[in-house]
Amino acid sequence: MTTIAFFGHDAADAAVRRRVKSFVGDGMDVVGFMMRRRDVSPEWKNVDLGMTRDGAFIQRIKQVFAGARKAAEQRELLAAADVIYARNLDMLACAFLAKRHTGLKTPVIYESLDVHRLLTRSDFVGRIFRSLERALLKRTRALVVSSPGFLRNHFELHYGGDFTAYVVENRLSADSNFGPRPDTALPVEILEDRKLVLGWVGMLRCQRSLDLLCALADAYPDTLEIRLHGIPARTEIPVFEPEIERRPNMTFFGKFRSPEDLSSIYASLDVVWAGDFMEAGYNSVWLLPNRIYEGGYYATPSIAPAGTETAAWIARNDCGFVIEEPLERSLSKLVGHLLTDRREIAAYAMRLASLPEDLFVQPAGFMRDMISTSLGQEAVA
Repeated sequence: MTTIAFFGHDAADAAVRRRVKSFVGDGMDVVGFMMRRRDVSPEWKNVDLGMTRDGAFIQRIKQVFAGARKAAEQRELLAAADVIYARNLDMLACAFLAKRHTGLKTPVIYESLDVHRLLTRSDFVGRIFRSLERALLKRTRALVVSSPGFLRNHFELHYGGDFTAYVVENRLSADSNFGPRPDTALPVEILEDRKLVLGWVGMLRCQRSLDLLCALADAYPDTLEIRLHGIPARTEIPVFEPEIERRPNMTFFGKFRSPEDLSSIYASLDVVWAGDFMEAGYNSVWLLPNRIYEGGYYATPSIAPAGTETAAWIARNDCGFVIEEPLERSLSKLVGHLLTDRREIAAYAMRLASLPEDLFVQPAGFMRDMISTSLGQEAVA
C-alpha cells in the first residue's frame, strides 16, 4: 500500500478532508502533517504542525519553520511515506525543510489549488515569491492544479519546462455517498409557484459577491430567497452577519459537512452563485470552484461572470448562466427574468442531470493512478 505524507495548510479545511478521503478511497494510506486554523480532530492519523491565522502572512511564514521542525521530530513516521504531497506553497516549503532536517530523499508532489496574490505581483515581492516557487517546483516530482487556467496563466507563463503537471479538478470523491442524482427537474409549474432560491455555497470569501447578493435581496424582497452555506472569510468580509440579518429574505446557515450535507443544501436551491472576485483578474478568473461540481451533480445550475474559467466550463457543457459586466445590472436582470419564467432553470437542470457522472465525480482510482504515474517517472535531482 502506498503511504502518503500529506502536508496540509489546514486540517479543518473541507477540501483537505476531501483530498484525504480520495486518497484513502483509492486504497492509499495517509499520514497528515498539517497546520490548522481552528481546533479540530482529524479522521486520519495526523501530526499537528501548529495553529495559523487566515491572512496573517508573517505568522504563517514563521509557522513554516516551526512546523518543519515538528514534522522532523516524527522522522520515523515521515520516513515510512512513499511520497510527500504538499498543498500550497507554504506547505511545500515546510515539506522541503522537513526533508532537509531529516535527510530524507522522499519524492514530493506539489498541489496548488490557488495562485496566491503575492505570486502575481509585478514588483520585488512578487519576484521573490516566484523565485521561491520556481526553486521548489524544479525539485518536485509533479505539479497538481485544479484548473487548466492556473497552468496557462501562471505556471507555464513563469516556469515553462520546469514541471510535469496533472489537472485534478475539484470534483466530488468517488468513495463518498452523495445520494442519488436527480433524474429530472421539478415541473416549471411548481418552480413558478414559489420564491426563487439562490444559493452561495462553500468558502464565502468575496466582498463583491456579498454586495451583489445583498442588492438582489433588496431588489426582490418578496419573490427571491438567498441562502448562504459555509464559512465567511473575516479578513475579506469584515461585516457579514449584520448584512444578512437586516434582510428578511437572506439566511446564513453556517458551516456544513461535505459530502454529508450537500444533498439537502442543493435540493433547496434553484440556482447557485459561482462568481468570485477575491483576487480579481488573477486567481478568481482562473479557478474552477467546488460549487459547479456539487451543483452539477445535484442538477442545480450555476451563474458565473463572463471571461472566467468557470464561465468557459459552463458554456462548454451548456449547463448554466453566464452574465456580462456590469454584474450589478446583468445579475439583477437575469434574476428578474427567471422570476417570471423558470423554463431555463428547468432546462439547464435537465441538461445537468443528463451529463455523465464523471464530469462531477472523480472516478475511482484516479488519484492512485496519478500518484503511481508520478512515482514511476525518472527521479528528480
